[in-house]
Amino acid sequence: MAGPDQLLKSRLHAACLAYVQERIEACQAAINAAQESANSETKSSAGDKYETGRAMAQNERDRNKVQLHQAQQLQGELQRILPELPCDTVRPGALVHTSMGQFYISISAGKLIVEGRDYFAVSAAAPVAAALAGKRAGEQAMFNGKSVQVLSVQ
Repeated sequence: MAGPDQLLKSRLHAACLAYVQERIEACQAAINAAQESANSETKSSAGDKYETGRAMAQNERDRNKVQLHQAQQLQGELQRILPELPCDTVRPGALVHTSMGQFYISISAGKLIVEGRDYFAVSAAAPVAAALAGKRAGEQAMFNGKSVQVLSVQ
């Protein structure tokens, strides 16, 4: 049976998944809207205006496809993290309580509020996660010229 810390990690993981799913859906909706816009452009006597409108819609669709690809990559990163596994060092999948806040090392989803408390979902490549990487409870790291105490790692 999972303990309260593992349930918290599962809730944080679910919040990250919801964040990514929302991004994917927003990108897909924007791609569809840009496609509809391009399809609805009608040939007018001002041919340049028609071509400019279609080019703008194509650029919008391409930009959203890039964002969709990035969101899908985040989703893939999350799927490789197993929140039910305990962690004793700071690594992807760890919930880290420090003297400067609480971090879920996963993806860059920013501030999450779970069970009424603030957590920050950060990728392993984020500067704070890189500074804390490999640390255990009771150890210290330097981040932005300040000492950060690792209080616990789950």
